[in-house]
Amino acid sequence: MKIFFGGRFMDRENLRREGILYPIKLEYYKIKDLKNRNDVFGIEVVKTEYINQEIKVEKASVDTFTNDETMENEVLETLKRNEVTPISLKEVLQDLSKC
Repeated sequence: MKIFFGGRFMDRENLRREGILYPIKLEYYKIKDLKNRNDVFGIEVVKTEYINQEIKVEKASVDTFTNDETMENEVLETLKRNEVTPISLKEVLQDLSKC
């Protein structure tokens, strides 16, 4: 089961500094494995780029990240606050799990 956690448009000034002149939306989702008897939570990040008349969508997910829903919520809030994109999701989660 996938549940919307939150979303945001990336900061326009940061995008302009990188030479990106179109809006990018990031969405963060909680994933819960309903088949597993124990609570197992995952995370998905969806990036949507609005380039002129074209919409480009990129996704990445980690299906089994933690058994602790409170920890999952904290991690999702950190990802959202820091505008983590799908391409860096797995690396960021590995770094966070070391802390």
